[in-house]
Amino acid sequence: MKKTIVAASLVLSMLTACTTTERYTTTGAAGGAIVGGLISNDIGGAAAGALIGGAAGYLIAKSKRPGYCVYRDRNGRRYEARC
Repeated sequence: MKKTIVAASLVLSMLTACTTTERYTTTGAAGGAIVGGLISNDIGGAAAGALIGGAAGYLIAKSKRPGYCVYRDRNGRRYEARC
């Protein structure tokens, strides 16, 4: 129960980030950490979930169109595709 309260307070404090990109990245990382921790019951799983969730949140926020993410091809060019 203590872990849940600590995690919830951290999530709420991180949601006050300045930009939309930061908010999406923070929300994705927090959600990923919670899901990863619940699934694996391990700190490593929570860290992996935070990394994956944060990256997904960042990609979604950087897109100009709803439902699309920004990617880079092997030549470094940016393009948008469905998430």
